[in-house]
Amino acid sequence: MLFDLKTLRSALEQLEEEKGIKREKIMEAIEMSLAAAYKKEYGKKGQIVRAKFDMETGATDFSQVKVVVDESIVKMPPPLDENGEPVIEEESEKDPDDLRTRFNTEHHILLEDAKKIKRGTKIEDEIVFPLETKEDFGRIAAQTAKQVIIQKIREAEKSTTMEEFGHKEGGVVSGVVQRVEKGNVFVDLGKSTAILPYEEQISREHFRPGERIKAFLYRVEDTPRGINLRLSRTHPKLIEEFFKMETPEVAAGVVEIKNIAREPGSRSKIAVYSTDEHIDPVGSCVGQRGVRVNTVMSELGGEKIDIIEWSEDPKKFIVEALAPAKILSVLLREEEKRASVTVLEDQLSLAIGKGGQNARLAAKLTGWKIDIHPAAESDMSGKGEENIEEETKEEPAEMVEAEGSTESEEKATEEPKEKKKRVSKKKETVEEKEDEEPAETEEEKEEEEEDKQPEE
Repeated sequence: MLFDLKTLRSALEQLEEEKGIKREKIMEAIEMSLAAAYKKEYGKKGQIVRAKFDMETGATDFSQVKVVVDESIVKMPPPLDENGEPVIEEESEKDPDDLRTRFNTEHHILLEDAKKIKRGTKIEDEIVFPLETKEDFGRIAAQTAKQVIIQKIREAEKSTTMEEFGHKEGGVVSGVVQRVEKGNVFVDLGKSTAILPYEEQISREHFRPGERIKAFLYRVEDTPRGINLRLSRTHPKLIEEFFKMETPEVAAGVVEIKNIAREPGSRSKIAVYSTDEHIDPVGSCVGQRGVRVNTVMSELGGEKIDIIEWSEDPKKFIVEALAPAKILSVLLREEEKRASVTVLEDQLSLAIGKGGQNARLAAKLTGWKIDIHPAAESDMSGKGEENIEEETKEEPAEMVEAEGSTESEEKATEEPKEKKKRVSKKKETVEEKEDEEPAETEEEKEEEEEDKQPEE
């Protein structure tokens, strides 16, 4: 068998650079393929064939391997009868608990015979026998060798990918967009290709081939077809990993990110805590003039991030989570894990947020169901359970008193009405008199003028 050693070396170098497969593994795959082709063309059933390929000369040496056994490991062949045929055992003589394999002369060699060839041989050692070198292989043998090489290269590629990305699961990886198919983005990570599913993408983001992208590697799947690398741009842990990259305090573990509530592409809230009293957790994440948080926001496509300080006190934590709204009071119902929050009228819309976003994120962050009430309702909602029970008991009595006083109220209302009528009547008579008096004076004037005319 003739090999173009120059072409073979270049192929080995190319596989090592592009796929990261070591040359030793590729050479092992070639030798196994040659052994499979030899066994297919010239070998016998149960035979173990090995090949040794020399890259300098291109020569191939074939050998047969036999395993050293004894009667405790294998079943010896049945004895022969007078005609030279094996004696068949009856079913009653067979032991069902006997798990030994049958002795095969092409695969096994007895310990006594092996010691004659090599001293100090032990059970399960291997005895190697050289085979005749063959250079001509048929089409089927060549096809078998090709399949073996492809299979072994895929296995080597899988192991290399697992070694490279197995420890990166749960972290951020960077790559270049290779192509976009049916909404799924395929990202080139160098020696492997990852997939960013459509459901793990931010809705307003659009990627083009050649564009560089950072994403969260949330799953490394080992499947029969190969290693699948799954990316995400909507995972809450992506924000935490970005802050680890930008904030040394978070990377060192001095500042901890306790919880994250996220609506990808729109807004997120993160709760931070400092194990060192002298370090401000919020200030560390924000950075000087907001440099650190602005860098993270730009990586997320302009997504807004609210950073609040985590607290063991649920009331304080809820007040911080509803920022920037100003909270008047918080009433907790620990059995239901529900919080009733009171705010001023002008702070109600700010506490709820656009489309309920602020309250929704605060509830996710704290783990409490939050009910927000305006200050006008604080008289009822802000009281304790005992006061609420007292009010419910007093209300029926007040209703009874109100029903018993209806008659007196009607009388009291009738008296002023009669007085009003009398007063109105008096006003009418006075007005009539005032109107009549000027009329009488005019008539008197006319009579006086008529009396004066005859005299003249």
